[in-house]
Amino acid sequence: MKTVSTLLVICLTITVIGNAAALSKNSKMPTQPIKLYYLPPSPPCRAVVMTAKVLSLDLELIPTNILEGAHLTPEYTKMNPQHTIPTMDDSGFILWESRAIMAYLVNAYGRDDSLYPKNPRQRAIVDQRLNFDIGTLFARYAGLYIPMLFRGEEYSEENANKLNEALGWLDTFLDGRAFVAGENLTIADITIIVTITNIDAFGFDFSQHENLKKWYERTKKALEPYGYHEIDMAGAQMLASYLKKG
Repeated sequence: MKTVSTLLVICLTITVIGNAAALSKNSKMPTQPIKLYYLPPSPPCRAVVMTAKVLSLDLELIPTNILEGAHLTPEYTKMNPQHTIPTMDDSGFILWESRAIMAYLVNAYGRDDSLYPKNPRQRAIVDQRLNFDIGTLFARYAGLYIPMLFRGEEYSEENANKLNEALGWLDTFLDGRAFVAGENLTIADITIIVTITNIDAFGFDFSQHENLKKWYERTKKALEPYGYHEIDMAGAQMLASYLKKG
């Protein structure tokens, strides 16, 4: 009887260890690589690709050259009527808008909720920062640089002042915080650093914003293992070289 009991204990132990090992490999991982229609220098695309790397997700990257109209084909517009990039296809689940994609990836495949907290108040701060980026910070970056990049217009001091105002608000958000929404990295940091990396590559001076400068260096270091240099910085430099050619 003792021998039988010992065998049962061993079998149960092996089963528990096996189950734990399976869970440690993250059973939530997709069964096949997630397709991402993207363009390497695109700021929103860069944010999604880095988020996937933080989550150890495999992406099937599908280059979509919007300058050649690849986003306007009937096949693409059927998938995404707004014909924007990035667009995600996760086994038939189609989603666009980079910040929505980033949140989905964490909700669906994150090992924990650190990148996008489930706590209502903590998530609300992350959401506010995401909305600040798309509605204010990135919008003012675009207001200054998109006319220069794609229409050859002159540098606008008025639009530069608006961008600097938004950077001042971001600097205030960072007062007493290590990251934009608290004490740890979230998807809000990933989307905002893409915007900041762009303006840095374009030579915009934000040295007067001390909290922002420190956050920038801290977040670059945190994202180094997840492709900051080869994805984000490289993409920003591509855009900067295009700006100089113009």
